[in-house]
Amino acid sequence: MRIWLLDSVAEGGAVQTGELVVTGSHGGSSAARYALSFRPLLVVFNDAGVGKDGAGVAGLELLEREGLAAVAVDCESARIGEAADTWDSGVISHANVPAAELGFRVGERLREVAERFAERRGTR
Repeated sequence: MRIWLLDSVAEGGAVQTGELVVTGSHGGSSAARYALSFRPLLVVFNDAGVGKDGAGVAGLELLEREGLAAVAVDCESARIGEAADTWDSGVISHANVPAAELGFRVGERLREVAERFAERRGTR
């Protein structure tokens, strides 16, 4: 399993199905549709402050309906649009059910949980 760092989920054209993708993108429905095109094992977004009617994380539910794991990090913990900062300092603020089943929990530092996950899978 490769871990991709993409400032925008729209840059995911080379991502293979079943890989872990960390983006700097908001977690809205439009961003989730990009992730659907390459079907990652797990995709990480920025919650973008969540916004009106939860628009900043609405894509997590869309991906859950498709059986795909997705989390968002708190916008106060990582800069929007910067995947490296999401990886280095992001704290999970939202996780859909498939992500929780993989062990990704709200309140955890993204990098720590992702590294533990990769080690369990023997891919790190």
